[in-house]
Amino acid sequence: MIDFLLDGAHWTGPEGIPALLLQHLMYTFLALFAAALIAIPLGLYIGHTGRGSVVVAGMANSLRALPTIGLLILLVLVIAPSFSSKLAYLIPSLIVLVLLAIPPILTNTYAGIRSVDPAAVDAARGMGFRSMRILTEVEMPCALPLMLSGVRSAVLQIVSTATVAAYISLGGLGRLLIDGKAQSDYAQMAAGAVLVSLLALAFDLAIGFLTARVVSPGLTRRVRSSKRSASEDPAVAARPTSVPEPSLI
Repeated sequence: MIDFLLDGAHWTGPEGIPALLLQHLMYTFLALFAAALIAIPLGLYIGHTGRGSVVVAGMANSLRALPTIGLLILLVLVIAPSFSSKLAYLIPSLIVLVLLAIPPILTNTYAGIRSVDPAAVDAARGMGFRSMRILTEVEMPCALPLMLSGVRSAVLQIVSTATVAAYISLGGLGRLLIDGKAQSDYAQMAAGAVLVSLLALAFDLAIGFLTARVVSPGLTRRVRSSKRSASEDPAVAARPTSVPEPSLI
């Protein structure tokens, strides 16, 4: 596997690792954008209004139970005759990835909105906030940690599952797995698995870093202070901690 990764021939050309990585990233971002466009507004609406909460549980459980390869082949058989280009295979792949990414984003967005402290919502309503302002300025900031956690889970599922695109002659890092299996080249298969794992780990760390930066410190119980503590300030440390009582004699 190390020899395969160190071979310069595998890092150049249209079938090289960088080209496959770019294709994998394209599938990931397209699927994530489409899933977020569907799941986040729906989760916000259901969480804010409380209507359709049964839909969240039912949709999440049903979509998670879908067989990926079987659904992909079925969509190719249905959609492919309508297109003459690579869209015949790209569209089914993206549909499968979007369906896998919707449940974690939808359920976490709904759960985040519903978990907001009712006292905060009542206080905002008492200050004259309208429904939309309560959602955008109170509920969404408080629900942001759970929402980003759902996006994080969705990205990991997309990155790992996007390898199935190679099963229907598309690109991506899954090409190394499919071609390696067809050629009994286990070094190539191992290299593909490692690269997919490293890509998923990179996304996980990036979203974790983003979460730490955009979520309010009050929600994560972090303390940000630009001032030095009293123990680090010589002027403060030199002050007496107590005032001696005056002597009675």
